[in-house]
Amino acid sequence: MKEALHVEWTKLRTVAGTVWLLAAVVLLTVALGVATSAAVSCSGVGCGQDPAKISLTGIAFGQAVVAVLAVLAVGGEYSTGMIRVTFAAIPRRSAVLAAKASVISVLVLVAGATAVLVSVLAGRIILPGNGFTEANGHAVLSLADGPVLRAAVGSVLYLVLVGLLSLGVATVVRDAATAIGIVLGLLYLFPVVAAVVSDPDWFDRLQRISPMTAGLAVQATTNLDSLPIGPWAGLGVLGLWAAGALSAGGLLLRLRDA
Repeated sequence: MKEALHVEWTKLRTVAGTVWLLAAVVLLTVALGVATSAAVSCSGVGCGQDPAKISLTGIAFGQAVVAVLAVLAVGGEYSTGMIRVTFAAIPRRSAVLAAKASVISVLVLVAGATAVLVSVLAGRIILPGNGFTEANGHAVLSLADGPVLRAAVGSVLYLVLVGLLSLGVATVVRDAATAIGIVLGLLYLFPVVAAVVSDPDWFDRLQRISPMTAGLAVQATTNLDSLPIGPWAGLGVLGLWAAGALSAGGLLLRLRDA
Protein backbone atom coordinates (compact mmCIF):
# COMPACT_ATOMS: atom_id res chain seq x y z
CA MET A 1 0.00 0.00 0.00
CA LYS A 2 2.86 2.37 0.79
CA GLU A 3 4.26 1.91 -2.71
CA ALA A 4 0.84 2.51 -4.26
CA LEU A 5 0.43 5.73 -2.27
CA HIS A 6 3.85 6.94 -3.38
CA VAL A 7 3.06 6.19 -7.02
CA GLU A 8 -0.33 7.94 -6.98
CA TRP A 9 1.03 10.94 -5.11
CA THR A 10 3.89 11.26 -7.59
CA LYS A 11 1.54 11.05 -10.58
CA LEU A 12 -0.90 13.67 -9.29
CA ARG A 13 1.84 15.95 -7.97
CA THR A 14 3.68 16.03 -11.30
CA VAL A 15 0.61 16.71 -13.45
CA ALA A 16 0.26 20.48 -13.95
CA GLY A 17 -3.50 20.23 -14.19
CA THR A 18 -3.79 19.04 -10.59
CA VAL A 19 -2.48 22.31 -9.15
CA TRP A 20 -4.73 24.38 -11.40
CA LEU A 21 -7.81 22.36 -10.54
CA LEU A 22 -7.13 22.58 -6.80
CA ALA A 23 -6.63 26.34 -7.16
CA ALA A 24 -9.89 26.53 -9.10
CA VAL A 25 -11.72 24.71 -6.29
CA VAL A 26 -10.57 27.36 -3.81
CA LEU A 27 -11.02 30.39 -6.06
CA LEU A 28 -14.43 29.40 -7.42
CA THR A 29 -15.80 28.43 -4.02
CA VAL A 30 -14.57 31.61 -2.36
CA ALA A 31 -15.57 33.91 -5.23
CA LEU A 32 -19.16 32.66 -5.35
CA GLY A 33 -19.43 32.68 -1.57
CA VAL A 34 -18.23 36.28 -1.44
CA ALA A 35 -20.56 37.30 -4.28
CA THR A 36 -23.55 35.74 -2.54
CA SER A 37 -22.67 37.28 0.82
CA ALA A 38 -22.42 40.69 -0.85
CA ALA A 39 -25.71 40.28 -2.72
CA VAL A 40 -27.98 38.99 0.07
CA SER A 41 -29.40 41.34 2.69
CA CYS A 42 -31.43 41.06 5.87
CA SER A 43 -33.82 43.93 6.40
CA GLY A 44 -35.15 43.03 9.82
CA VAL A 45 -35.64 40.48 12.57
CA GLY A 46 -36.51 37.04 11.30
CA CYS A 47 -35.56 37.57 7.66
CA GLY A 48 -35.32 33.81 7.21
CA GLN A 49 -31.74 33.69 5.91
CA ASP A 50 -28.99 31.37 7.13
CA PRO A 51 -25.69 33.33 7.31
CA ALA A 52 -23.48 30.24 7.44
CA LYS A 53 -25.17 28.69 4.43
CA ILE A 54 -24.93 31.96 2.52
CA SER A 55 -21.19 32.24 3.08
CA LEU A 56 -20.72 28.62 1.96
CA THR A 57 -22.81 28.89 -1.22
CA GLY A 58 -19.72 28.42 -3.37
CA ILE A 59 -19.42 24.78 -2.27
CA ALA A 60 -22.31 23.92 -4.60
CA PHE A 61 -20.21 25.11 -7.54
CA GLY A 62 -16.69 24.25 -6.39
CA GLN A 63 -17.82 20.61 -6.20
CA ALA A 64 -17.91 20.48 -10.01
CA VAL A 65 -14.14 21.11 -10.14
CA VAL A 66 -13.58 18.49 -7.46
CA ALA A 67 -15.52 16.02 -9.61
CA VAL A 68 -13.33 16.80 -12.63
CA LEU A 69 -10.14 16.40 -10.58
CA ALA A 70 -11.19 13.01 -9.19
CA VAL A 71 -12.47 11.69 -12.53
CA LEU A 72 -9.23 12.59 -14.31
CA ALA A 73 -7.22 10.65 -11.72
CA VAL A 74 -8.71 7.50 -13.27
CA GLY A 75 -10.14 8.51 -16.64
CA GLY A 76 -6.92 10.18 -17.71
CA GLU A 77 -4.97 6.96 -17.20
CA TYR A 78 -7.47 4.90 -19.15
CA SER A 79 -7.47 7.34 -22.07
CA THR A 80 -3.66 7.25 -22.36
CA GLY A 81 -3.21 3.56 -21.56
CA MET A 82 -1.10 4.47 -18.53
CA ILE A 83 -3.40 2.35 -16.37
CA ARG A 84 -1.74 -0.82 -17.77
CA VAL A 85 1.64 0.41 -16.57
CA THR A 86 0.15 1.15 -13.15
CA PHE A 87 -1.31 -2.35 -12.83
CA ALA A 88 1.93 -3.91 -14.04
CA ALA A 89 3.84 -2.08 -11.32
CA ILE A 90 1.17 -2.69 -8.65
CA PRO A 91 -0.81 -5.86 -9.45
CA ARG A 92 -3.17 -5.44 -6.48
CA ARG A 93 -5.87 -3.36 -8.09
CA SER A 94 -7.71 -2.75 -4.84
CA ALA A 95 -4.53 -1.15 -3.50
CA VAL A 96 -4.35 1.13 -6.54
CA LEU A 97 -7.95 2.30 -6.05
CA ALA A 98 -7.44 2.77 -2.30
CA ALA A 99 -4.29 4.80 -2.96
CA LYS A 100 -6.06 6.99 -5.50
CA ALA A 101 -8.93 7.53 -3.07
CA SER A 102 -6.53 8.43 -0.25
CA VAL A 103 -4.50 10.92 -2.28
CA ILE A 104 -7.59 12.56 -3.78
CA SER A 105 -9.16 12.81 -0.32
CA VAL A 106 -6.11 14.53 1.17
CA LEU A 107 -5.78 17.01 -1.71
CA VAL A 108 -9.49 17.87 -1.66
CA LEU A 109 -9.42 18.09 2.14
CA VAL A 110 -6.66 20.73 2.02
CA ALA A 111 -8.25 22.72 -0.81
CA GLY A 112 -11.72 22.43 0.72
CA ALA A 113 -10.56 23.50 4.17
CA THR A 114 -8.83 26.54 2.67
CA ALA A 115 -11.90 27.50 0.65
CA VAL A 116 -14.27 27.05 3.59
CA LEU A 117 -12.11 29.03 6.03
CA VAL A 118 -11.78 31.96 3.64
CA SER A 119 -15.50 31.84 2.78
CA VAL A 120 -16.54 31.92 6.44
CA LEU A 121 -14.09 34.75 7.14
CA ALA A 122 -15.47 36.69 4.18
CA GLY A 123 -19.02 36.12 5.42
CA ARG A 124 -18.03 37.28 8.89
CA ILE A 125 -16.75 40.54 7.39
CA ILE A 126 -19.39 41.19 4.72
CA LEU A 127 -22.70 39.96 6.17
CA PRO A 128 -22.98 42.36 9.16
CA GLY A 129 -22.92 45.25 6.69
CA ASN A 130 -25.93 43.71 4.93
CA GLY A 131 -28.13 43.58 8.01
CA PHE A 132 -27.01 40.26 9.50
CA THR A 133 -26.47 41.75 12.94
CA GLU A 134 -27.32 40.78 16.49
CA ALA A 135 -30.08 43.39 16.41
CA ASN A 136 -31.72 41.36 13.65
CA GLY A 137 -31.18 38.07 15.43
CA HIS A 138 -27.94 36.98 13.75
CA ALA A 139 -24.70 36.47 15.64
CA VAL A 140 -21.43 37.19 13.87
CA LEU A 141 -20.16 34.08 12.08
CA SER A 142 -17.61 32.26 14.21
CA LEU A 143 -16.16 28.76 14.12
CA ALA A 144 -16.45 28.81 17.91
CA ASP A 145 -20.21 28.53 17.37
CA GLY A 146 -21.13 24.83 17.26
CA PRO A 147 -23.60 24.95 14.32
CA VAL A 148 -21.25 27.11 12.24
CA LEU A 149 -18.33 24.77 12.96
CA ARG A 150 -20.49 21.82 11.93
CA ALA A 151 -21.46 23.60 8.71
CA ALA A 152 -17.81 24.37 7.94
CA VAL A 153 -16.42 20.91 8.75
CA GLY A 154 -19.36 19.28 7.01
CA SER A 155 -18.76 21.33 3.87
CA VAL A 156 -15.16 20.15 3.69
CA LEU A 157 -16.25 16.53 4.18
CA TYR A 158 -18.92 17.07 1.52
CA LEU A 159 -16.26 17.99 -1.04
CA VAL A 160 -14.16 14.96 -0.07
CA LEU A 161 -17.17 12.66 -0.52
CA VAL A 162 -17.95 14.22 -3.90
CA GLY A 163 -14.37 13.44 -4.89
CA LEU A 164 -14.75 9.81 -3.79
CA LEU A 165 -18.09 9.49 -5.57
CA SER A 166 -16.50 10.84 -8.75
CA LEU A 167 -13.53 8.49 -8.43
CA GLY A 168 -15.85 5.51 -8.07
CA VAL A 169 -17.97 6.49 -11.07
CA ALA A 170 -14.86 7.04 -13.21
CA THR A 171 -13.56 3.60 -12.24
CA VAL A 172 -16.85 2.04 -13.30
CA VAL A 173 -17.22 3.73 -16.70
CA ARG A 174 -13.47 4.23 -17.50
CA ASP A 175 -14.17 7.28 -19.68
CA ALA A 176 -13.52 10.76 -18.29
CA ALA A 177 -16.17 12.65 -20.26
CA THR A 178 -18.89 10.10 -19.52
CA ALA A 179 -17.96 9.94 -15.84
CA ILE A 180 -18.04 13.73 -15.46
CA GLY A 181 -21.46 13.82 -17.12
CA ILE A 182 -22.81 11.12 -14.80
CA VAL A 183 -21.46 12.75 -11.64
CA LEU A 184 -22.70 16.24 -12.54
CA GLY A 185 -26.05 14.72 -13.46
CA LEU A 186 -26.31 13.01 -10.08
CA LEU A 187 -25.40 16.23 -8.28
CA TYR A 188 -27.40 18.82 -10.21
CA LEU A 189 -30.31 16.99 -11.86
CA PHE A 190 -31.86 15.61 -8.67
CA PRO A 191 -32.75 19.11 -7.38
CA VAL A 192 -34.14 20.04 -10.81
CA VAL A 193 -36.36 16.94 -10.92
CA ALA A 194 -37.49 17.53 -7.33
CA ALA A 195 -38.42 21.13 -8.20
CA VAL A 196 -40.89 20.04 -10.87
CA VAL A 197 -42.52 17.30 -8.78
CA SER A 198 -45.92 18.43 -7.52
CA ASP A 199 -46.44 15.67 -4.95
CA PRO A 200 -44.98 16.94 -1.62
CA ASP A 201 -44.24 13.39 -0.42
CA TRP A 202 -42.20 12.59 -3.53
CA PHE A 203 -40.52 15.99 -3.27
CA ASP A 204 -39.32 15.14 0.23
CA ARG A 205 -38.19 11.66 -0.85
CA LEU A 206 -36.13 13.07 -3.71
CA GLN A 207 -34.62 15.65 -1.39
CA ARG A 208 -33.62 12.94 1.07
CA ILE A 209 -31.90 10.71 -1.52
CA SER A 210 -30.32 13.45 -3.63
CA PRO A 211 -26.53 13.39 -3.12
CA MET A 212 -26.29 17.18 -3.37
CA THR A 213 -29.45 18.30 -1.56
CA ALA A 214 -29.10 15.79 1.26
CA GLY A 215 -25.35 16.33 1.55
CA LEU A 216 -25.57 20.11 1.71
CA ALA A 217 -28.09 19.90 4.56
CA VAL A 218 -24.99 19.80 6.77
CA GLN A 219 -24.55 23.52 6.08
CA ALA A 220 -27.84 24.51 7.70
CA THR A 221 -27.64 26.28 11.05
CA THR A 222 -31.19 27.66 11.28
CA ASN A 223 -34.70 26.22 10.85
CA LEU A 224 -33.41 22.64 11.12
CA ASP A 225 -36.93 21.33 11.74
CA SER A 226 -37.95 22.33 8.22
CA LEU A 227 -35.21 20.29 6.55
CA PRO A 228 -36.23 17.11 4.70
CA ILE A 229 -33.28 15.36 6.38
CA GLY A 230 -30.97 16.17 9.28
CA PRO A 231 -27.51 17.71 8.68
CA TRP A 232 -25.34 14.68 9.52
CA ALA A 233 -27.88 12.20 8.17
CA GLY A 234 -27.85 14.11 4.88
CA LEU A 235 -24.07 13.93 4.70
CA GLY A 236 -24.42 10.22 5.42
CA VAL A 237 -26.59 9.86 2.32
CA LEU A 238 -23.80 11.29 0.19
CA GLY A 239 -21.41 8.96 1.99
CA LEU A 240 -23.55 5.99 0.92
CA TRP A 241 -23.50 7.18 -2.69
CA ALA A 242 -19.71 7.47 -2.55
CA ALA A 243 -19.31 4.06 -0.86
CA GLY A 244 -21.58 2.44 -3.44
CA ALA A 245 -19.68 3.96 -6.36
CA LEU A 246 -16.28 2.95 -4.93
CA SER A 247 -17.49 -0.57 -4.16
CA ALA A 248 -18.82 -1.01 -7.69
CA GLY A 249 -15.61 0.44 -9.12
CA GLY A 250 -13.43 -1.81 -6.98
CA LEU A 251 -15.40 -4.91 -7.97
CA LEU A 252 -15.26 -4.16 -11.69
CA LEU A 253 -11.59 -3.24 -11.42
CA ARG A 254 -10.84 -6.79 -10.25
CA LEU A 255 -13.17 -8.54 -12.71
CA ARG A 256 -12.27 -6.98 -16.05
CA ASP A 257 -9.15 -6.29 -18.06
CA ALA A 258 -7.35 -2.96 -17.88
